[in-house]
Amino acid sequence: MSGLFGVVTKNPCATDLFYGTDYHSHLGTRRAGVSTNDNGTMHLNIHNIQNSYFRTKFTDDMREMLGNMGIGVISDTDPQPIVVNSHLGRFAVCTVSKINNMPELEQLCLEKRQQFTELSMGGTNPTELVALLITQGQDFADGIRNVYRHVKGSVSMLILTDNGIIAARDFLGRTPLVVGRRDTDYAVASESHSYINLGFQTIRYVAPGEAILIGPNGISQILPPSDKMQICSFLWIYYGYPAAQYEDINAEEVRYQLGLAMGQADDVEADYVSAIPDSGIGMAIGYSAGKGIPYKRGILKYTPTWSRSFMPVNQESRNLVARMKLIPSRKVLEGKDVVFCDDSIVRGTQLRDQVKMLYGSGVRRVHIRISCPPLIHGCSFLNFSASKTDMELIARRCIEELEGGVIRNLEAYRDSTTKEYAAMVEKIRQHIGVDSLKFNSLDTLCNAIGLPKQKVCTHCFDGSSFDITSPDINQLALELK
Repeated sequence: MSGLFGVVTKNPCATDLFYGTDYHSHLGTRRAGVSTNDNGTMHLNIHNIQNSYFRTKFTDDMREMLGNMGIGVISDTDPQPIVVNSHLGRFAVCTVSKINNMPELEQLCLEKRQQFTELSMGGTNPTELVALLITQGQDFADGIRNVYRHVKGSVSMLILTDNGIIAARDFLGRTPLVVGRRDTDYAVASESHSYINLGFQTIRYVAPGEAILIGPNGISQILPPSDKMQICSFLWIYYGYPAAQYEDINAEEVRYQLGLAMGQADDVEADYVSAIPDSGIGMAIGYSAGKGIPYKRGILKYTPTWSRSFMPVNQESRNLVARMKLIPSRKVLEGKDVVFCDDSIVRGTQLRDQVKMLYGSGVRRVHIRISCPPLIHGCSFLNFSASKTDMELIARRCIEELEGGVIRNLEAYRDSTTKEYAAMVEKIRQHIGVDSLKFNSLDTLCNAIGLPKQKVCTHCFDGSSFDITSPDINQLALELK
């Protein structure tokens, strides 16, 4: 995933831009970039942050970032922002996106005699592709509409122009954008907590498909919103910083409610509940309240040098990092029956290693409780997790084992009331080697979020999603698969 931040101020914006962008560091680890507009002059800096923090790379650069308007991005994919000079004028753009039809759109741009100059991991830079699609429009509104019309996947973006910042949220709102105000200054961000310490207060959420212009004199709408929403449920489950709010719903409160519901329904006997930190903490506190057993920190995260969320791209290195940054507290764990709460199980390799560590630290029984349902489908709309295919997911591999290699009835494994679902969970339990394993149901997840299911993307759990089927943006047919 990635995180966006923009600011329009009466005074030089570099300090606000620096700290606001930095507060999105939990959303990406590969590239970071900032761009400012100083009376028509664009300033741009991009750095690789795979082996260092945003602050260490950009501290010196910010002295050169002049102007009262700027955008920044922490990216888990491509170098951005991209600066473009076109018939629309000079502008900078940064995105949170996943584009599934890149070859098709590359050919479309080439047929229009457009050129690609940026590369991302040996291929076309997705943000440059978005920029080229924008420039095919008669104006920015038409260009953004052109992006929505053609991209299969998702795109939210910030566009820095001479007149202000255009904030355009994905047509189905899969990723969020929120606006804050401080007197006459404005900020727009992926995460609402990013501007609180800078003195901004949330005034509105950009709606799905909506595009607004944030300028020195206020906010105006340049594209109306869509009538559908499919916001990613994993923002509340894992991605979002605990203090962040999406659609005015706090991430930490949702995690607490997921734990509370699990604790109230769970019949396991245990001495206390602990968390797989950090993303399991909110759930564990809620579980403690629901179950009526103490919350203790049986595992501690070593934050001085292992604080970042994603770390290396290589799976073997990622597993090593996962082990290095979590330290068991043997005196707390030894001889105890403990419930451990975590956000999700993707491949299962890291959790399996953590379970071995727990038993090696003297835990008598390990009970794993997961805040969301089993992941059965890879994400088609965001760069969620490192799993690129369904069969990398442990739940899908276990289903294949149970089905003898040919999956005939996937629907039965999505339903938490069936014998097939129970067999899948048992198979996962055997793979990770714990005494018991339970997941929350999809109904529990949606109830904790507090939005109707049709407004939340649950594709990775049940395979459902809205599909944009018409090439005409004004007559888009949105149907539930």
